[in-house]
Amino acid sequence: MAERTQTEQAELARELSAAVRGEVSFTAADRALMTMDASNYRRVPQAVVAPRDADDVAAALRVCREHGVPVVPRGGGTSIAGQATGVGVVLDFTRHMRRIVSLDPAAATAVVQPGVVLDDLRAAAGAHGLTFGPDPSTHSRCTLGGMIGNNACGSHSVAWGTTADNVRELTLLTYGGEGVRAGRGSDTTGAPTGLPPRLRDGVKALVDRQLALLRTGYPDLPRRISGYALDALLPERGTDLARALTGSEGTLGVLTEATVRLVETPAARALAVVGYPDESAAAEAAHTLLVHRPLTVEGMAADLVGDAAGLPRGGAWLFVEMGGTSPAEAAARAEALCRAAAADGSTGHTLVTDPAGRRTLWRIREDASGTATRLPDGSEAWPGWEDCAVPPAQLGPYLRDFRSLLAQHGLRGTPYGHFGDGCIHVRIDFDLLTPPGIRRFRAFSHDLAELVVAHGGSLSGEHGDGQARAELLPKMYGPELVGVFGEFKTLWDPAGGLNPGMLVRPARLDDNLRFAPLPRNPVPVTFGYPHDNGDFTAAVRRCVGVAKCRNAASSPGSPDVMCPSFRATGEEQHSTRGRARLLHEMLAGEVITDGWRSTEVRDALDLCLSCKGCRSDCPVGVDMATYKAEFLHHHYEGRLRPAAHYTLGRLPQWLRLAAPVAPAVNALARTPLAAVATRLAGLTPERPLPALATETFSKWWWERRRSAGAAGAARAAGSVRDTSAGHTVVLWPDTFTNHLSPQVGRAAVQVLEAAGLRPFLPPTAPLRPGFRLRRHRPLCCGLTYVSTGQLDEARQVMRRTVDALSPLLRPGRPLVVLEPSCAAALRTDLPELLPDDPRAGRLASAVRTFAETLEEYAPAWQPPRLDRPVAGQTHCHQHAVLGDAADRRLRARAGLTGTLSGGCCGLAGNFGYERGHYEVSVACAEEQLLPAVREAAPGTEILADGFSCRTQLRQLGGRPGRHLAEVLAEGLGNESG
Repeated sequence: MAERTQTEQAELARELSAAVRGEVSFTAADRALMTMDASNYRRVPQAVVAPRDADDVAAALRVCREHGVPVVPRGGGTSIAGQATGVGVVLDFTRHMRRIVSLDPAAATAVVQPGVVLDDLRAAAGAHGLTFGPDPSTHSRCTLGGMIGNNACGSHSVAWGTTADNVRELTLLTYGGEGVRAGRGSDTTGAPTGLPPRLRDGVKALVDRQLALLRTGYPDLPRRISGYALDALLPERGTDLARALTGSEGTLGVLTEATVRLVETPAARALAVVGYPDESAAAEAAHTLLVHRPLTVEGMAADLVGDAAGLPRGGAWLFVEMGGTSPAEAAARAEALCRAAAADGSTGHTLVTDPAGRRTLWRIREDASGTATRLPDGSEAWPGWEDCAVPPAQLGPYLRDFRSLLAQHGLRGTPYGHFGDGCIHVRIDFDLLTPPGIRRFRAFSHDLAELVVAHGGSLSGEHGDGQARAELLPKMYGPELVGVFGEFKTLWDPAGGLNPGMLVRPARLDDNLRFAPLPRNPVPVTFGYPHDNGDFTAAVRRCVGVAKCRNAASSPGSPDVMCPSFRATGEEQHSTRGRARLLHEMLAGEVITDGWRSTEVRDALDLCLSCKGCRSDCPVGVDMATYKAEFLHHHYEGRLRPAAHYTLGRLPQWLRLAAPVAPAVNALARTPLAAVATRLAGLTPERPLPALATETFSKWWWERRRSAGAAGAARAAGSVRDTSAGHTVVLWPDTFTNHLSPQVGRAAVQVLEAAGLRPFLPPTAPLRPGFRLRRHRPLCCGLTYVSTGQLDEARQVMRRTVDALSPLLRPGRPLVVLEPSCAAALRTDLPELLPDDPRAGRLASAVRTFAETLEEYAPAWQPPRLDRPVAGQTHCHQHAVLGDAADRRLRARAGLTGTLSGGCCGLAGNFGYERGHYEVSVACAEEQLLPAVREAAPGTEILADGFSCRTQLRQLGGRPGRHLAEVLAEGLGNESG
């Protein structure tokens, strides 16, 4: 499409803004957010419109039609073939048109707008024992409009079919502005009902003229998604116009409302995970299990599953879900299936009936679309041939031939997917960055299309053709039927204004690749990015758009953290994916043109809490906290920073200076001067400043050691060989524990010593004769410098820490860190900021949490029995970086029962104290933490190991939280009393 002049753009903007009541945006940020979906493709739109209703859609179409601008409907943006990208106006249905209009339990139907998220419909239907059958792995963020556009399927299609099988009626607008109400049935002439005269007569004439071809030109298989489903218009098929339009990828009309079928959900379910020697054996067996009427038959092999726990012996597995009227019946049906599988050569099975256990195993399968983007050696893998399908009985032979074809082209991939329906997902290590790699991608695509057709299959079995496969449709359908597709498109959209380049008259499959504008050489950065070979561009490329970060709420019982800011605002730019898109476009330099100085990227990252949740919860390990720190480092290089960077970012310095006069500082914080100071410091006025400890933890420690005598002090400082009983551990005096929560440090010392360990604090200065300490800058993990992007300062601080600790951390001696965020900084940020210092890696490997230390170095110690329930939240950095398995086991041994919630407390170190963040901070706390604490029964122990979490609870929750060390220390005191 020819470039539009500035005058034409201004006129389009003026007319759209006047005609549409929803949001109309031509900003670089909003356009950048819509350049990509979850495919290999990228197109830059001219504008983004968020219509409020069908009238807005009609108005936007009218203006675009008058200006000759194409239109692309878009839902959750999780399409994998490129069909949710475009160069014209993107209609974003996720902002406003997400209402469930009605739900009729008696008729088992629902009327929905296109932006309704699938899980929202399932939740509403679930109250009546119903659900929407198709359930892609993106069910928590994909929309009904997108599912209808792509004819999505999901793991339960063996029981409930594709989206087309569950659509009853569609209300659409064509690019020309004609209204369509597409359903099933015909009038007395045999023409589809619900069409304006022009379309009614044209569709009937086309079908009548091509009856023979429509009856013979389509393969017979359950997952045939490619092309237009014109055979649904045959009279013997009931002239089902709704079915024919489902899967048309927004190329024929813009959906404004849909009536869909709901199905009864089984009262109980059981999940059987059946093992097989290898992938071929699992594929051969899958279709034989269909006689047992399973709800799912999903397949995965060992090269994707890795070391996932809970799976039976084998090299590949089928995840088979059975339903029943009771748990006993569901389990009995699953057992019968497993016996039949064993008779046919399975290697074992695991049967899971409890919901939590099923969710854990299903998560392995659902995360595969992301985890498959990295091969075991770290190589990148991409979609493109994500969902071919063959007749289920042909799956075994097809997979063997597919593996052979990969080898012929020197490619690797990890197949998985809907084995019961013969549909395979795979990400392949295409080189999409160089001309030879792109040529191989193209050659392989042609060869694979021929292989799929030779096995009687469909190029797409779930995600649609888009740009990825539409060019190859003649191989599947032949030129004559593809020509009929073109006639159908022209009939509906003579101007070619709806999603051009998709399905009909497509762009080449190797055009518009998302990587084309990215820099070819690594950009200079400060972090080491060890998992991306030091390449920041490769780190940003990790985001493939599956959008798990766009989950509006956490799943019941899920510990997931990602993405708290998106859950608070619902804005794409505040999701991990949105921020990654903006960084991608910053590197590309086409839409966002000022590089590291970009205000668009800065504003999107402003509400990133640096919780690190994406580091663990994102299936591809996007680490936005690190990317944010990197960006802020470059953005403010040589420039004045926000005031909060100087106050909160350099908090360790200020606390050290304030420590000798802590009482006076605390008194001033209660005067009107505090409000002035808060404003000048860039802090939010809604929060009181935390009180400083009048005696720091370090001071308490050294006074305690001095009272024990010079020999004890020397032993504590680690300057002489410690020959006493008990394992020596280094206890890290982090800034928060030292200056703000010294009671946590004192409690930890009590517990560690009760467990037979000998904690000591690292000296704050080299020892002089007589063991007197010189004044010396204290040690620090560098967390606050990192979170504000002051990376030069962070590296200086970290080098001092490495210099001081390296002599103390002998092999087998742990560094015990009580504050989870500081432990995470030492374990990950420190070695990634000092990648050339081998001591940094050794220090990071020595870091242990409080619970890990007790479990590893005092395994025989029995904690006091407390026997009470707990509530609270697992620290987000502990969830993302450190893990909480040792904490859970320690709590269980102490009789502390119950599960801590996931999510992020919302204070997140400096974030919740910075001006402009208060409302989002509170919203994050309200997502999981505060409701869990409010609902806790009296006598429940509120646990919060992080200082931020405890502060948020004290300020917002009305119930104080305590570190696990404090709770155990109190128990020890009670026992001794």
